[in-house]
Amino acid sequence: MRQGKFGRVEPLAAGPVTRQASGRLTIATPGPGFTDVTDAVAEFVRGSGVTAGLASVFCRHTSASLTIQENADPDVQADLLTALDGLAPRHGAYVHGAEGPDDMPAHIRSLVTDSGLVVPVVAGRLALGTWQGIYLIEHRDRPHRREILVGVMGS
Repeated sequence: MRQGKFGRVEPLAAGPVTRQASGRLTIATPGPGFTDVTDAVAEFVRGSGVTAGLASVFCRHTSASLTIQENADPDVQADLLTALDGLAPRHGAYVHGAEGPDDMPAHIRSLVTDSGLVVPVVAGRLALGTWQGIYLIEHRDRPHRREILVGVMGS
């Protein structure tokens, strides 16, 4: 077997998909910013009975999004929000404005972030890195109720 320049993938698990679970998480956001949903997703994964597989997290909105980001220093989130403000300013020259001046920038921000994430499940836990957390990013100016669907499949 030929080994690539980066080495070989270490096998962690193999076998049929024998379990799956899905659920809904509803988040009341306070307005723009990051809401940490890691603990809720991790608890669902632990309760699913899946010990090896994949967890999917999906945001059912086009003006909010998901990300896996730094969970130790809140300055990272502040800097990311500043960067998103620069990328899609609230009062840009947008054509779409029927839902308010914060709506089109919210759509642009969710375009460059993610509506869905996939995280491996190893030993019954999310296989996130040491400084990683799962966040819902609210891109609108006022509070909203956001739905996140969580799915787990594996063995």
